[in-house]
Amino acid sequence: MSADYLSQPLSFADAAPSTPRNTQTVSPLSPYLNYDPRYLQAAQPEFIFPEGAAKQRGRFELAFSQIGSSVMIGAAIGGTAGFYNGVRATALAQQTGKLRRTQLLNHIMKQGSSTANTLGTLAVMYSGFGVLLQWARGEDDEVNTLLAGTATGLLYKSTAGLHRCAMGGGFGLGIAALYCLYTVTSGGGKINFNKPYM
Repeated sequence: MSADYLSQPLSFADAAPSTPRNTQTVSPLSPYLNYDPRYLQAAQPEFIFPEGAAKQRGRFELAFSQIGSSVMIGAAIGGTAGFYNGVRATALAQQTGKLRRTQLLNHIMKQGSSTANTLGTLAVMYSGFGVLLQWARGEDDEVNTLLAGTATGLLYKSTAGLHRCAMGGGFGLGIAALYCLYTVTSGGGKINFNKPYM
């Protein structure tokens, strides 16, 4: 097909271009478009990665979605608990009408924001420790997940005394161990060090 079609007026007729029989003809994708389909590439990569880059997201990229989802989950859980507590409190106080609605909204917003802040703070700490451990150790595996969970629990309860700080570290270690156990068992029983962990 030559470039003569550019100088011709646009036609919607099924006029076939004159090509020699020994060359391969390529039909246009649409009869309504007047272009040479040879300029289109047949296959393109599905995703574009910089050369030498890993084809998965690391801890830093996952941190943003983890923090955001933690805040949203905390708001949902806290709002539900606040609604339940508000219904009980307004029923005991025998409040009705606008006063009851206002009190319900106060309970929902106060407890929802408090729980969202708590889970968001924990997610920021956990993600920060995970990124630092990945940078320091040079790999992303279960050890980073366990250490980040333990450090998060220790730091979060560090102002409540040594006993509670140790309990917080143990709780963080337990949750991180359960998550690691889940990822190992869902991966067919083998530890996959190329899989990005939470």
